Amino acid sequence: MASGRRFWVGGNYKMNGSKASIDGLLKMLEESQIPGNTDVVVAPPTVYLDYMNSKIPAGVFVAAQNCYKVPKGAFTAETSPAMLQDLGVGWVILGHSERRHVFGESDELIAQKVAHALSCGLKVVACIGEKLDEREKGQTNEVVNRQMRALADVISDWGNVVIAYEPVWAIGTGKTATPQQAQEVHQNLRSWLTEHVNAAVAANTRIVYGGSVNGGNCCDIGQQPDVDGFLVGGASLKPEFKQIIAAGSA
Repeated sequence: MASGRRFWVGGNYKMNGSKASIDGLLKMLEESQIPGNTDVVVAPPTVYLDYMNSKIPAGVFVAAQNCYKVPKGAFTAETSPAMLQDLGVGWVILGHSERRHVFGESDELIAQKVAHALSCGLKVVACIGEKLDEREKGQTNEVVNRQMRALADVISDWGNVVIAYEPVWAIGTGKTATPQQAQEVHQNLRSWLTEHVNAAVAANTRIVYGGSVNGGNCCDIGQQPDVDGFLVGGASLKPEFKQIIAAGSA
């Protein structure tokens, strides 16, 4: 982890949880030793946002897993940034690979969501990443650069943005990018930001890794100079999440 950028650890609970299980996760978070250089953000399902936010321990923040691109309207089952703010939720994850590949969200739609969320004052975790066939064809940089281009076209202030690189082939599969593979893509992304935005944004924007991160591999990946933390799926529901939170001080 490069000096000057705070480590960032996110837990994406996806469509998992109940009040009882969230109580257990809250207890785990209360017991976690959060390093002074680390931000911790957890994202329960939308129906539990208010419940979790009302009980969240100091030093941990709550995120939504998605939101829409306009303040209100006839958009059944959607949630707006204004509604999240009404609950006191300050973060949102946008562009997760499951939104892109299961629900068909395009680069353009994700960019519109990001732009609206930022304009409302939310902090955004913007997810990018390639599929297995794209990596095997050597298209990783082409894909993530295209996804970054859509974001850069709408982001004027990068201060509230965390980029999450999540290779789709490593999400929920047990396969993980090696520390070197993660570093290579993160370094490319930082170079892309230098060239297409500016050097200050490249130096200051946190780029985190996601994709089968666990207590066993987090320290090695987290020590790479351009990896600034993690967006964690399944392991965020397990006790090993405490180890991942601590990885920034390893």
